[in-house]
Amino acid sequence: MREVSSLRGNTEETAMIQSKIPVAVVTGGNRGIGYEVCRQLAKLGLTVVLTGRNEEQAKTASQELQKEKLMVCHYQLDVADQASVDRLAVFVAERMGRLDALVNNAGVFLDPHEASSGALESSAQRLASTFDTNCIGAFRLTQALAPAMIRNGGGRVVNVSSGLGQLSEMAGGYPAYRISKAALNALTRVLADELRDRKVLVNSVCPGWVKTDMGGPDAERTVEAGADGIVWAATLPPNGPTGGFFRDRQPIAW
Repeated sequence: MREVSSLRGNTEETAMIQSKIPVAVVTGGNRGIGYEVCRQLAKLGLTVVLTGRNEEQAKTASQELQKEKLMVCHYQLDVADQASVDRLAVFVAERMGRLDALVNNAGVFLDPHEASSGALESSAQRLASTFDTNCIGAFRLTQALAPAMIRNGGGRVVNVSSGLGQLSEMAGGYPAYRISKAALNALTRVLADELRDRKVLVNSVCPGWVKTDMGGPDAERTVEAGADGIVWAATLPPNGPTGGFFRDRQPIAW
């Protein structure tokens, strides 16, 4: 598998990628669910741009997947920084030449882990910081990268959400995370309607409670199981659903 530098520097290879191979961008791809999504998408034959806020961690993660003979390169990205997002959009346009899928996986959980710590004990700053990454980050990425999908004749946007953001089951505790994911689901609905006629399918996916740094060791699901539904939504056929909320490839209530 080629190193990142050759993906950037070999004109013949770049042309091959641009003309034939579907491309996916995965945010927060250096660990956990995002890392497994990168692996599964690459195993399906996509070229994957694995992004992470820490460049060294993203590079190391991409190199581990390259050892599996997978077409993965890394790119440093901070979804809360518009300039960083804009640089990624230029990279995708110039080096990839196309984009077929965007997985908005990057997220933070800044609430105290005690569910009893509710909205009245939280802070506006915690809510704003969580919202900036979990919702506005996905907004920035989709706004910057959807034009590449439209130019390519269509694409898929997957917003990695959570059951904690379901209004139908909303309860107390974890207010910043819950509100940010509910807003992310609203963003999914807005984008799905606006991009429907441009053949870009937009869906929210809840991976379930997964054994990751965020989910903790007591979580019920493996990263492989959590990634499956996200990969499914990122590779839907042209007549696939849009504007939905899914877990295990099945619709769930908003």
